Amino acid sequence: MSILASFIVPHPPLIIPNIGKGSEKQVSKTISAYKEIAKQIATLNPETIIISSPHAPMYSDYFYISSSKTLTGNLANFGTPEISFTEEVDTKLVDEISSLAQKYHFPTSKEIPSVPLDHGTMIPLYFIREELPKCLIVVIGLSTLPLITNYQMGTIIKEAVNNLNRNVVYIASGDLSHKLQEYGPYGFATEGPIYDKKIMDICRTSNFYELLTFKSSFLEKAAECGHRSFTIMAGCFDGQEIESQELSHEDITGVGYGICSFYLKKTNPSRQFLKKYLKEESLRLEKIKKSSDSYVNLAFESLKYYFDTKQKMSIPPNLPEEMLTNKAGVFVSLYKFDTLRGCIGTISPTTKCIAEEIINNSLSAALNDYRFPPLTKEELKWLNISVYILKEPEPISSLDMLDVHKYGIIVTHGLKRGVLLPDLDGVDTIKKQIAIAKEKASIKPNEDCKIERFEVIKH
Repeated sequence: MSILASFIVPHPPLIIPNIGKGSEKQVSKTISAYKEIAKQIATLNPETIIISSPHAPMYSDYFYISSSKTLTGNLANFGTPEISFTEEVDTKLVDEISSLAQKYHFPTSKEIPSVPLDHGTMIPLYFIREELPKCLIVVIGLSTLPLITNYQMGTIIKEAVNNLNRNVVYIASGDLSHKLQEYGPYGFATEGPIYDKKIMDICRTSNFYELLTFKSSFLEKAAECGHRSFTIMAGCFDGQEIESQELSHEDITGVGYGICSFYLKKTNPSRQFLKKYLKEESLRLEKIKKSSDSYVNLAFESLKYYFDTKQKMSIPPNLPEEMLTNKAGVFVSLYKFDTLRGCIGTISPTTKCIAEEIINNSLSAALNDYRFPPLTKEELKWLNISVYILKEPEPISSLDMLDVHKYGIIVTHGLKRGVLLPDLDGVDTIKKQIAIAKEKASIKPNEDCKIERFEVIKH
C-alpha cells in the first residue's frame, strides 16, 4: 500500500462547539469541509494517520517524531479539559522512518515519550475520531531547516510507508496567513492575502514545486503557520500524480483556514519535484560560482581545502594586490538553499591582510557558528557564499543617520557587543535592525546602548 490520500487542514480551537460557544458558526464552511474529509478518511479506513503539526516540538536542526507507544493530550488550555485523547502510535513506522533517516544522514530524532499531543494534532483528530474511532497515528514536528529539507522529510516518510506496506492517510495541519484583516488578532499585512491566494492556487493545481520557492522573509511577513507542514506532505507525493480538490477557504477571522484533499493517482516522473529542484539549484549555484570574484572564490577554496586536508589553507598566489596589502574586518555568510547556514566575522582586522581574514572567517562560519551544526563536506556543493568587507565604523548621534539597506550597525552596552550587517532579508526597519543586534548581544530591549554604523563592500 502507500499514502493513499492527504489533507491540508487548519486547527483553530474555536471550530469545536464547546470552545467556540457559538462563534464557530462564522466559519461554518470550514466545519462542513472538516466533517466531509473525516468521512472520506473513514471510507479509506487507514491503518495509520500521520499528522504534521506546527505546534508539535519544533527544532532548528532536526525533525521531531513521536516515539512512545501512546500519546495523550487534552484541550484544557482552551477551557475544555473534558475533550481528551489517548492515541496508539505506529511505533514500527516511526522506527522505519528513523532508520531511513539515519541511513541517509538525515536530521530526525525520536523525542522523549512524555511530550503531550498539541492542539495542531488534536483539532484534526477531534473531527476524524467522530467518523473513525480507532487507527494508529504518527506525529511529525516541523523544522526551520530549508524548505527543500522539509520536502525531503516527506520523501523519507513515503519510502518508510512503502517499505512497511502501510495503508496511510497524511494530515498536514496548519493555518494559512494570520494577517488577513485589520480587525484580526494579528492585524493586516499585504503579504497575507497574497500568501493565501498562492497556497490555494497551488492546492488546486497540485503544483507542489511552488511551495519550495517561497522566501523566508515573505513567509514571516505573511505570518503563516502551516507552510512547512504542507511542504512535508508534498514530499510524500514526490514522483506521483495526484488529484486535488479545494473544499473550503475562509478568512473571516483574519486568519486563513484552507481545507484541500489530495488523492494518489499514478506514477508520473515529470512530477519529481525533488529532483527538479536540486537540479535547478545545482545549475544556479554553478553559474554563481563561475561568475564569483576573487573574494568569494577564496572563501570557497578555503572550505574545500579544509575538508580535503583538515588543515587551514595558506594564502594562495595570484590574488589581487588589495587582498594582500589591505586590512579590514570581514564577515563571511554561508547559505544553503537560500537559508543561512553560518555567518561569522570580525569588525576590525585581526590578521595581516584581507585574504587571511577571509580564510579564517570562512572556516569559522562553517565550523564555529553556535547556531548551526558544523558544515559537512557533502554540503559544499549546495553553498552560496557572500563576503562582506567592512569599512571603518563611525558613531551616530541620531537614528536618522541609519539606513538598514546602506549601513550595518554595532550596538554596545558595557562589555556586550552585537553586530548586524546591512541589507539583510527581512530586516526592513531601523527598529528591527537595532532589536536584532541587541538580541545577538544579549542586551535587554530597554537597555540603552551605544550605536555605531558601518558600510560594507559585498562580494
